Amino acid sequence: MEDDDLQAFREQWKKELEGKNEGGKESRPGFPSDDIRGTEGDAGGLKHPEQDLKGQPQYVSIAAGLLDGRSSPLLERIAEERTRRKRRYQGGTEEEKRSDPHQRRRNTLIDQLIEDLNETNDIPFFDVELPYELALKIFQYLGKADLGRCAQVSKAWRVLAEDEVLWYRLCRDEGYHSGASVSDSPCWKSTLRDCCNTEKTVKYNWKNRVGSVSHLQYELGKVLCDVSSCDGLIIAGYTSGDVRLWDTVHWDSGALYLKPAHAVRDDNPPPHVSLVRVCETVAAAAYENGCVDVWSTEAVLEPIHQYQHLQRVHALDLSADGPVLATASGQEVRVDSPDDGGYWKSRCITRLAKPVDGVLVVPGKRLLPLVLAWAGESVSLLDSSLNEDEEDEGARLLHYVYGQPVTCLDVTACKAALGVKSCGWGMNDGGNKIKVYSLETRQPELSLGNSPGDFTCINLRDAPPHLLVCGNKDRRVRVFDLRAGSSVVSLYAHHLGVTTVQADDWKIVSGGGEGLISVWEMRMGAKLWEMHNRHPVRHIRFNASTLVTANIPDEKNPRGACITDDDLTAHRRHRGVICYYDFSIDSSTQDHVLPICRSSYSETSGYNYNIGLAVPYDTLSGPQNSGL
Repeated sequence: MEDDDLQAFREQWKKELEGKNEGGKESRPGFPSDDIRGTEGDAGGLKHPEQDLKGQPQYVSIAAGLLDGRSSPLLERIAEERTRRKRRYQGGTEEEKRSDPHQRRRNTLIDQLIEDLNETNDIPFFDVELPYELALKIFQYLGKADLGRCAQVSKAWRVLAEDEVLWYRLCRDEGYHSGASVSDSPCWKSTLRDCCNTEKTVKYNWKNRVGSVSHLQYELGKVLCDVSSCDGLIIAGYTSGDVRLWDTVHWDSGALYLKPAHAVRDDNPPPHVSLVRVCETVAAAAYENGCVDVWSTEAVLEPIHQYQHLQRVHALDLSADGPVLATASGQEVRVDSPDDGGYWKSRCITRLAKPVDGVLVVPGKRLLPLVLAWAGESVSLLDSSLNEDEEDEGARLLHYVYGQPVTCLDVTACKAALGVKSCGWGMNDGGNKIKVYSLETRQPELSLGNSPGDFTCINLRDAPPHLLVCGNKDRRVRVFDLRAGSSVVSLYAHHLGVTTVQADDWKIVSGGGEGLISVWEMRMGAKLWEMHNRHPVRHIRFNASTLVTANIPDEKNPRGACITDDDLTAHRRHRGVICYYDFSIDSSTQDHVLPICRSSYSETSGYNYNIGLAVPYDTLSGPQNSGL
C-alpha cells in the first residue's frame, strides 16, 4: 500500500513538472517552435539540422546548436548521464523485486526525492567529474579552516583536502619552513599544526615572561663598549681590546675569541673596541686607533681582512644580506666587499664635506653595494658602481636642509627614513619630523610627526609592512602608518628618552636611557612587563622566540673604579650587561630545573639551601587526588 502511494505521488509530481515546462515554453518571433520544427521534419517539409551536419567538424555542430537555442554540448552529456542512471536504477529495482520483495521497503521518501531531483535538474549532485589536477588547482585557494570543512564532505574530497602539496603551500605562506621542499616532511598538515601550536605557546610566554634568561659576561674584558647580534650570533667589544662571539644555537662551544690583527705589534695598552657588527657569514670590529678587522664566523681564529683609517672610526655597518662592510672616519667613507674569488677589496672611498655621523648599507643583493651616509644636515647616497674619481657623481645628495641636522636614520631596499631636527625658524613648521624618501627617485614621499623632542631612533627595516616605529627624547614611542601618514600608536615609555626600539605585528620592545627595557602590546597599548639594569639600553634585537638586550655604560673609564686583572669581581656594576632571553623554553618544567633544586624533601639527608631554591608545596597533590 505504501509503495502504491509513493508511486502515485511520483507520477503526479512528474506530470505537474512537465505541464509547467510545456506551459512556460514560448516561441520566439520569427522562429518556428520546437513542435512545429519536429512535425515538419517528420512530415518531410523541413529537415532536422543534425541530418545535414553529419560528417561536419565538431565546431560546426556546436555553432548550429547555439543557433537552435542549445546552450552547450554539456547539456547533451548531462542528458545522457541522466538516461544512463535512470536505466541502471530501473534495472536494479527490477532485480531487487525479483530477488527480495522486502528490499524495496528500504528506499525511503528522501532517497526517491533525491533521485527525482537528479533527473529533473540540469546539473546533478556531484555528477560532474573533474580531473585531480584541476580539483587540486581549485582547492589551493582555500585556507586551513576551509580545507578542514571540505575534508568532511566525502572520501574523495578528503583525499583532495589532505593533499601534501596544499599543506606545503600553506606552511610556506604562513612563514614556516620557507627553504624546505615537499619531500622534506611526511605529513605537512601535522607539521603546520605543530608550528601553529608552538607559535601560540611562544606568544603566551612572551606575554607572561616565561622562559630562560642568560647573562653573557666576560670579566677580563673590563667595560662593555658595543654589542651586535644577528641570526643567533652575538658579538661584543670591550675596553680591554677583546672581541667575543657567542653562538646561541650551539652553547657548548662557549664564547669564541676573535684575535685582532694589531695584536702582533704588542700595543700596550691595547686600544679600546669602538664598534662591532656581525652577520651570518662575517664579523667586524673597529678600534680606537682606526684599525678595522674582519673575521669569518666559520673560521674565527685570524682576521680574513683588515685595514686602517687615519683617525678613529665613528661609524660602522655590515650588511645582513652579504659580506659588505662600510666604515666612516672623519670625512672619509670606505666600502669593502669580497670579489668572486673571495678576496676582499675596497669598492668605494669617498670624502664628504663634513664629518660623517653614520653609515648604513642598503639591504638587498646587488652586484655592487649601495651605502647611505649622513653628515650634519645632509644625507648622501654612495653608489659603488659609479666612477670613484668623480666625487660629485659617486656621492649623490638625497637630503639637505640648512639648519636642520639629521639625528637618526634607517633604510630598507627601496625607502629611507630619517629624523630631522628643526631649529630656529624651522620650529614654526610644526617641530621635529621624520622624512621618508624613495631611493629610486630620490624624492621625498612622506613627512611624519610633529614632536618638540628630537627623534633618537627609527626602525623601518624590521617593522611590519607599511609601519614605522620610532623613539623620541620626549619619552614616547610612536608607530606611524606609512599609507595614511598618521600616528597609530603613541606610548609614554621612558623618562630619560628612548634609545632603541623594535616592533613586529603585535608587540613593541623599547629601551631607554635609564636602563629600562619595556615590552608592549601594540593593539592595546598596554605594557606587558619590564626589566631594569643600571646602564642605558643601546641594543635590542628579537625574533619569534628570542630577545637580545645590551646595557652599555657611557663612561668607559669610570671614576673610583678599580678594574684590574687582580680584582675581577670589583665594581661589576660599571661593566655593563648582555641579556639573552629564550621564550621557547619553559623554566617551570622539571627538566629545566637544576638537579640540586629537585629535592623531594623525603630523603634522610639533603641540602639546607634547597629550601630557598624550590618550594616544597609544589609536590603536594591536588584536591582531586587528595579526596577533598
